[in-house]
Amino acid sequence: MDKIEYGLNDIVEMKKEHPCHKSKEWKIIRMGADIRIKCLGCGTSVLMPRQKFDKKIKKIVRKAEEEGDSVCL
Repeated sequence: MDKIEYGLNDIVEMKKEHPCHKSKEWKIIRMGADIRIKCLGCGTSVLMPRQKFDKKIKKIVRKAEEEGDSVCL
């Protein structure tokens, strides 16, 4: 399986829904050894190790460049 390349402020779709509003879309708000993502349905943020995030991500919905945000890899 190819590794998905994502960056800060990208909107991503996860494999499982968040129970809030059945939302699968999250915004990446912090990157490092851990990734912090924010649910676009309810605003809850979750911190997880990058390795775990890589297993749970399904696809990139929208890149940050399309919104005019800076990308940090």
